[in-house]
Amino acid sequence: MTTPSSKAWIKPAIAAIALAGVGVAAYFSLNNHSSAPEVTFVGIKGERIAPADLKGKVVMVNFWATSCTTCVAEMPEMVNTYNKYKSQGLEFVAVAMKYDAPNYVVNFAETRQLPFKVALDVTGEAAKAYGDVAMTPTTFVIDKDGKIIKRYVGKPEFAALHKLLEKALQG
Repeated sequence: MTTPSSKAWIKPAIAAIALAGVGVAAYFSLNNHSSAPEVTFVGIKGERIAPADLKGKVVMVNFWATSCTTCVAEMPEMVNTYNKYKSQGLEFVAVAMKYDAPNYVVNFAETRQLPFKVALDVTGEAAKAYGDVAMTPTTFVIDKDGKIIKRYVGKPEFAALHKLLEKALQG
C-alpha cells in the first residue's frame, strides 16, 4: 500500500526537470544568434533602405519614438557611437515606431541633425519582423554576417556596447 508521503517527491522532481529544460532552452536560444529579418526600411525622405544595402556591415537598428523620454535622452549617445564607428563601417538605422507621427520624426531628425539613416515604420511591419518590438528604445546589433548578436531593451550601457561594436567591426 502506498502512503501519500511516499509520492511527495514526484511533483518537485517534475518541477525541477521542467525548470532545467527551460534553462537549457534559454541558454541555447541566447547563444544561437538568429539572422536579422529581411526588412526594407523606408527613410524619412522616402528612400528605401534595403537589406542588400546593409550586407557585410555591422548594423545597429534602433526602434524609438519621439514621445519616449529614454529614446530622446539616449539619442546624443547614439549619435556619438555612430560618429565614433562609422569610419570603420558601422551602419545605423533609427526606426520610428508606427504610432510616432512622421512630421514629429522628421522635425526631430532635422533639428538634431541626426547623421544616420532615420526610417518610418508606419505599418509596424519592421517592429513585428524584429520580434514584435513594443518597448522603446530597443536596439539590435547585427554582425557582418547578418546575425543579431545583441538586443538591448532600454538604454544600453554604452561602454559595453562600444566593446561589442569594436569586436564585431574587427571580425
